[in-house]
Amino acid sequence: MKKFIFSAAACIAFVCLIQTQGHAQFLKKLKDKVAQKIADAAGVPANTTNSTTANSQPGTGINNSSNNGGPANTMGGGLKNTPPPDVNQNINDAEKATGTADYNGARYALQQAMTGLEIELGRQLIQSLPATVDGLNKDTAKNLVQSTQYGWSNLIIQTAYSDGKNKQLKMTIGNNPVYAGIVNMYFNNAAMVQSSGDNNQKMKQVRVKGNQALIQFDANTGYQVLMQLGQSSMITWDCVNFPTEDEVMTTVNTFDIDGIKKTMGEQ
Repeated sequence: MKKFIFSAAACIAFVCLIQTQGHAQFLKKLKDKVAQKIADAAGVPANTTNSTTANSQPGTGINNSSNNGGPANTMGGGLKNTPPPDVNQNINDAEKATGTADYNGARYALQQAMTGLEIELGRQLIQSLPATVDGLNKDTAKNLVQSTQYGWSNLIIQTAYSDGKNKQLKMTIGNNPVYAGIVNMYFNNAAMVQSSGDNNQKMKQVRVKGNQALIQFDANTGYQVLMQLGQSSMITWDCVNFPTEDEVMTTVNTFDIDGIKKTMGEQ
C-alpha cells in the first residue's frame, strides 16, 4: 500500500509539472491514470476526466469535489468591483492617526493612499495609450489595473487590442520579477539567444525604440515581446495571429515607450 501511495504521489507531482508546460492532452491522460490507480486500490470504478459526472451528479444538485458532498451553488452575483482607495481621504486619516500616536493606523492609511495613487496612475497610463494599433482597436472591456501591494510591487496594467475576430495584441505593463529574471538571464548570456538547434530560432534579442528586448515565437500562442523598463518593471506584448515578426516589431514600436517610462518613474 505504501508503494502504491508513493507511486500515486509521484504521478500527481508529474501531472503538476506537465500542467505548467501546457500539455493539456497528456495531462488529462495522466490524471485518468492516477484516478484509475486510486479506484483500483479502493475497488470502485474510476471517475476520470472523460466522465461528464466526474464532479457533479445531474439532477441531484450535489457537487462532491468542491462542497464535500453538500449542495452545489447555483446562484450568486459575485463580488462587487470595489473602487480604489481614496488618496486624499487616506492621507487625512494618516495625519489624524499620527496625531493620536496611532502609528499602525497611520502606516495602513499611507499604504492605502499609495495603492490608490498607483491605480489612478495605471488608469491614466492606459488612457494615454493609442486607440488603435496596426488596425486593431483598443478593447476597453479588457482593461485591467491591479495593485496587490503598495510601492509598485506586483502592479499590473493591462489592455488589449483586437480586430474583433482572431487577431489580438495584449499589452501588460508592470512589475513582473519572473519575466525580469528571464530577460536578465538571456541578456547576460547572448549565446543562449543567438544559437538554436534548428533553422527556426525560438527567441532572440531585438530593440524597441532603442531599448533592449526579446522576441519569442510559439506555434500555439503566437509572438511575445518582452522589454525591461527598470529593475523588475516589464512591458510584454502578446501578439496572436500576427503573420510575421516584422509586423509584430512595427506594431510594438508604435507605442510611446518614453511616456510609459516617465509614468512608471523609470526615467
